[in-house]
Amino acid sequence: MSNIRILRQKKSKKSKKKIRIVRLWQLCLNSVVETAFHRNLPYMKKTSFYFDFRVSDISICYSSLTFQKVHEKVCIISQPTSFKLTEEPGSFWMRTCKNEDSMFYCSYICFQGNAIKTYKYNVLTFLPLNLYEQFKRAANLYFLCLLILQIIPQISTLPWYTTLVPLVLVLGITAIKDLVDDLARHRMDKEINNRRCDVLLNGRFEETRWMNLQVGDVVRIKKNDFIPADILLLSSSNPNSLCYVETAELDGETNLKFKMGLKVTDERLQEEDQLARYNALILCEEPNNRLDKFMGTMIWDSQSYALDLDNMLLRGCKIRNTDVCHGLVIFAGNDTKIMRNGGKTRFKRTRIDILMNYMVYTIFALLVLLCAGLAIGHTYWYESIGSKAWYLYDGLGYSSSTRGFLSFWGYIIILNTMVPISLYVSVEVIRLGQSKFINWDLQMYYADKDTPAKARTTTLNEQLGQIEYIFSDKTGTLTQNIMAFKKCTITGLTYGETNHHHFIHFTFSLIFTQPVDFSWNKYADKKFQFEDHFLVSCIRSKKDPQIHEFFKLLSLCHTVMVEHKGDELVYQAASPDEGALVTAACNFGYVFLSRTQDTITILEMDHEETYEMLALLDFNSDRKRMSIILRFPDGKIRLYCKGADTVIYQRLDANSKNIETTQEALDLIGATAIEDKLQDGVPETIAKLAKANIKIWVLTGDKKETAENIGYSCQLLTDNMKIHYGEDVNVQLRNRQTQRRNDPQGRNKKLKEQFFTESGNNALVITGGWLNEILYEKKKKRRRLRLKKLRKRFTNSTNPPDSNQPVDDWEKEKRQEDFVDMACECSAVICCRVTPKQKANVVSLVKRYKKAVTLSIGDGANDVNMIKTADIGVGISGQEGMQAVMSSDYAFAQFRYLQRLLLVHGRWSYIRMCKFLRYFFYKNFAFTLVHFWFSFFNGFSSQTAYEDWFITLYNVCYSSLPVLLVGLLDQDVNDKLSLRFPKLYLPGQQGSLFNYKNFFISLFHGIFTSLMIFFIPYGAFLQTMGQDGEAPSDYQSFAVVAASSLIITVNLQISLNTSYWTFVNFFAVIGSIAIYFGVMFDIHSAGIHVILPTTFTFTGAASNALRQPYLWLTIILTVGICLLPVICIQFLYQTIWPSVGDKVRSLKNERKKKKPAFQRGGRSRRSAYAFSHSSGYADLIASGRSIRQRPRVRANGKWERRVF
Repeated sequence: MSNIRILRQKKSKKSKKKIRIVRLWQLCLNSVVETAFHRNLPYMKKTSFYFDFRVSDISICYSSLTFQKVHEKVCIISQPTSFKLTEEPGSFWMRTCKNEDSMFYCSYICFQGNAIKTYKYNVLTFLPLNLYEQFKRAANLYFLCLLILQIIPQISTLPWYTTLVPLVLVLGITAIKDLVDDLARHRMDKEINNRRCDVLLNGRFEETRWMNLQVGDVVRIKKNDFIPADILLLSSSNPNSLCYVETAELDGETNLKFKMGLKVTDERLQEEDQLARYNALILCEEPNNRLDKFMGTMIWDSQSYALDLDNMLLRGCKIRNTDVCHGLVIFAGNDTKIMRNGGKTRFKRTRIDILMNYMVYTIFALLVLLCAGLAIGHTYWYESIGSKAWYLYDGLGYSSSTRGFLSFWGYIIILNTMVPISLYVSVEVIRLGQSKFINWDLQMYYADKDTPAKARTTTLNEQLGQIEYIFSDKTGTLTQNIMAFKKCTITGLTYGETNHHHFIHFTFSLIFTQPVDFSWNKYADKKFQFEDHFLVSCIRSKKDPQIHEFFKLLSLCHTVMVEHKGDELVYQAASPDEGALVTAACNFGYVFLSRTQDTITILEMDHEETYEMLALLDFNSDRKRMSIILRFPDGKIRLYCKGADTVIYQRLDANSKNIETTQEALDLIGATAIEDKLQDGVPETIAKLAKANIKIWVLTGDKKETAENIGYSCQLLTDNMKIHYGEDVNVQLRNRQTQRRNDPQGRNKKLKEQFFTESGNNALVITGGWLNEILYEKKKKRRRLRLKKLRKRFTNSTNPPDSNQPVDDWEKEKRQEDFVDMACECSAVICCRVTPKQKANVVSLVKRYKKAVTLSIGDGANDVNMIKTADIGVGISGQEGMQAVMSSDYAFAQFRYLQRLLLVHGRWSYIRMCKFLRYFFYKNFAFTLVHFWFSFFNGFSSQTAYEDWFITLYNVCYSSLPVLLVGLLDQDVNDKLSLRFPKLYLPGQQGSLFNYKNFFISLFHGIFTSLMIFFIPYGAFLQTMGQDGEAPSDYQSFAVVAASSLIITVNLQISLNTSYWTFVNFFAVIGSIAIYFGVMFDIHSAGIHVILPTTFTFTGAASNALRQPYLWLTIILTVGICLLPVICIQFLYQTIWPSVGDKVRSLKNERKKKKPAFQRGGRSRRSAYAFSHSSGYADLIASGRSIRQRPRVRANGKWERRVF
C-alpha cells in the first residue's frame, strides 16, 4: 500500500506560473484530463502539475467530481470558501487533450510540511540579518555614517575608535538580547517538531515525529496528547466518535469542548484495515486564521458530507477524556490555524517614545546648524587670518570654501555625541527592569489562584503613569463571574424570594428561611443554595407542566459537557452563566447525563429520557441567544431557545396557547435571575482612581438595569448624580447639530458651550442601539447612499435638512465629536448592550477626539478588540479563559490590582523615565558643547577639547551607571503614600515632567555647564605658574582639568536629582568618578604609550596636571559654580512653589519628627520628673512642714488655700 501523496502548486508573481511537481500519483486512467476552476480563482487560471498513469481505467463523475483511484487513498483539494460543490455542474470544466501523454494536469497549490520554524536566525544568517535589522534604526545608521566619515583622512578629526567602540557596544548588547530570544525559539521549535505521534504507514500505525507528517496522513492520537496538526476527526473510542479537547493553548480557555466525527466515518473507520482502505476527496477552504470557522466537503463513495468546525481537531489542543481518536491531516505546519494566528500585533508606542524621537530630530537639526555656523566661521577665519600665517601653512592648497566644507564634516564628527547613541539601549534596559518589578510585586499576587501580575510587554511602562480614561468590562472584571442561580419566574410567578406569598402562617416562616435540602437528589451540587421551598414542592408534585418545561429547557438547551467521576457529575461549561443554569436544573431534578453527536440524555426526576438533536445553534455576540431543535420520544419536534430579553421578546408569539400546531414564533416559558458578586476592593479602587482624575467608562453586554445596579454597587454611580439616558443624549446632540447648521460660521468654528450646566454630577447610561443611532454606525455602503441622497435633497431644496440625519461625513464626524465631548463632561459613563466591535469603536473615538491616553481592561474574548484598540490593554485571568490575557499588555487576577499598577508602578516608571531623559540630554549637552566654545579659540579648526579616549568612554563608563540606576530605582515617595495621595498621579496626565519645555531647560542647563567647564579653567590657565616654576597652561593639562570637572559635575548633578538613595546609587556615583581617575591615569601612563605610541599621546598629562593644588582648586571652583545655581533653584521651588510630591514628602518628614512623649514597651523608661520644667517639693519636705491642704477659707472676699 503506497503512501498518500498531496500535490499543490506554489504561487508565483510571474505571468507564466511555475509548476512544482511534489509527488506523482499513480492513477488508473485511459486519457489525459485537464481540470481547472474558472470562477473566483484569479491565481489558478492556467496552472498544472503532473500525474503518471499506467493503468487503463478511470472514472470521473462530472456532477460530484469524484476520482476513482485504486492505489491511492485520499485526495485533498483546497479551494476558496466562495466555491460551493452544490452549485451547477458548470463550476468545473474538463476536456480530453489530444496529446496522449502519460501525465495528468490539474491546478492546485503545494501543501506545507508539518515542521514549524518560528526562529529568525541560523548560524550563517545571524550576523548579517541582525546587523541589517539594527541598521534600519535611524540612530544606528547615523553613527555608521559617522564611522565611515572618520575613515576619510581629509575630514577625520577623531580616531575611528571613538565612534566604533560605543557603536559596537550598543550593537553587541542588542545582538546578544536577540540571540538569547532566538535560541529560546530554536529550543521550542526543536521540542515541538520532535514530538511523537502514530501515523498510518503501509497498513499499520507507526510512531513518527511531528515534523514528518504530511497533509493526507491518517494519524492516531491518544489521551492527553497534543494534536500535531489541523485534523479531520474520523473516529474515536467514545460512542458516536465524541472527542473532548482542551483548547487552553489555542484560546486560553480551560473548559473542555467536544468534537464529533461524521456518523459515516464513525461507523466505517474504527479498525486499522478500514482506515487503510479509506479513500475520499476533501474539498476545503484555503488556510486561514479563523478559529471559529471551517467549511469543507468530504466526497466518499459518490456521497457528499458537509464538514464544519465541530469535525476538526485544531493544532495546539489537547485530547482529554478520550482514550484514542483517529483523524486525517488537513492543514499542516504553518498552514494550521494556530500558526496563522501568530502574526504580528499592532506595535504600541508611548507618548514619551514619540516625543523622544522628535527631540532627537531637533538635536540633529541643531547639530547641523552648529556645524554650518562653525564651518562658515572657519571659512572666514582662514580667509582673514589662517591663509596669512606662514606657520599654519599645510601645503594642501585648499581654498577657504573647501576648507569650510571639510570643517563642516569634521564638526559633524566632533559634535556627534549631541545625538546620544546609547539612549535607546539605556531606555530598553530601564523598561526591562521596570517590567521585572511589576512581575515581582507580591502585593499584586493572587494566592487563591497562584496568579502573579505579568508585564507582557516592556515598552509601555511609563505610559501607565499617564492614563486619563479607563474602559472596563463588567462581568468578570468588576464582578467575580461566579454565577449563582437565585431566582426564576415561570408563567408570571417569581420563585426564590424568602418572603413568598404562599407561606403566610408564622409558624412555618422560620422553617422556610432555611436553605432547601436537596438530599433526595443524589446528583445535587452540595454548594448550591436556594431558599424557596415552594418551588421544590411544585416540582416534586409534578402538577405544573410549565415548571416541568422550564427546567427541561435548562437541561437540554446548552453546550455543556459532562464528565462522570463515580456518582458525581462534573460539568464543563463554555460560560459561567450556562454552567449555573445547568447546575440549577440538576439540583431541581432535571439532570443532564450525557450527549452524543445526535442525542441528549437527561434524568427527569425519576426516569431517564433521550432526545434526538436535529440542530444546534450556539450562542454568539450577534445572535445573543442559543437554540436547539429536538425530536421528542413521541415524535414531536420542538425548538427550545434561551437568550437575552431584547432578542427573545422580539420573537414571542402573540397567541402563546397555540402550541400543538406549527408555530412561527416562540412561547415564553420563564426567565432566570443569576447573581454575580463584585470582586473585593472594586469600590475602593474606583474611588482612588477617580481622585487621580482618571475617568472610568464601563462597557458591557448586559442589559441597562443590571449595568446600572452594578454602577451603584461599585460606587461609580451615586445618588446625587443626574443620569442621562440615550433619549436625552440624542435630543441634545440634535440641538447642537441644528445650532451648527443655523450658524453661517458653523463649519469654521468650534462650539465651546458645555452640554451640562452642573459639571461633575452627571452620568451617562446608554445602550448599544442608541449608540448606533447617535453615531450613525450603519453599513458603510448604505450610509454613503443615504448621505448622497440627503446632500442632493439639501442642495436642490430651500427647506433645511432633517435634523435627525447628517448631510455629509463632516456632520457625522462632528456628531461623534459632540458625543465624546458630552460623555467626557460626565463623571461616569456606562454603555450597555454593546457588541465587541462597539466597545472598540468607543475607545477609538476617545483616542481620536480627546488625544487622551486610554486603558482597556477585560477578562473575556469579547474584550479582545477593546484591549487591542486602547493604548494599553490589561487582561484579567478570570472565569472566561485566557484570550483577554493573551491579547493584553499587562495581566493580573483582580481588578483591585489596577490601582497599584497605575498609581505606584505607572507613576514611578513615568517619573524615572522623565528624570533619566532630562539628565541624559543634559549631560550630553554639557559634554559636547565644550568643543563648541573651544572652537572660537582654535580658528574653528575642528580641534577637540578632550583626549580621544575620554570621548570614547564618557557615555560608556564614566556617566552611564548612576543615571541608569535612577531610571530603575528612584522614587519620590513610597508605595503607601502613592496610594494614599492619588493626586500625585496628576503630573503624568499633564505630561509636565517631560516635554519640550523640559527639553530646552536641559539644553540651557547643559549650555551653562559647558560654559563654566570651559571658561573657568581657561581663565585659570591664562597667566599661571606652577610650584615648580613651570606654567601648566598647556592643552593637555587643560583637557585633563576640563574633563575632571565635567565628570565630577555630572555625577554630583545626578546625586542632586536622586530622591531615593540606596547603597547601589552611592556606589555608582563614587565608582564612576573612581573609574574615571583610574582609567585616566592608566591611559596617560608611559607604559601604555610605549606599547601604542600613536594611540595614547597624553603621556604623563594627568600626573603632571593633578599634582598642582592650583588646578585642584580650579576643579572645585568649577564644580561649585555649576552646582550652586541648581541647589538654589531646587530650594526655591520646594519652598515657594512646592509640587504635590514636595508637600507629601514634607508631611512625611513632619510625622517622623513628631514622636510620642511616652511609649509603652520600650527597653528604657525615663522618669517624667527628670524633664520637669519647675522645681519640686524637696525643700518643703526637708523643712518638716505638712503638705496637707487646709480647708478653703474666705479672706477679703476671696477663697484661699493654706498649707500647714
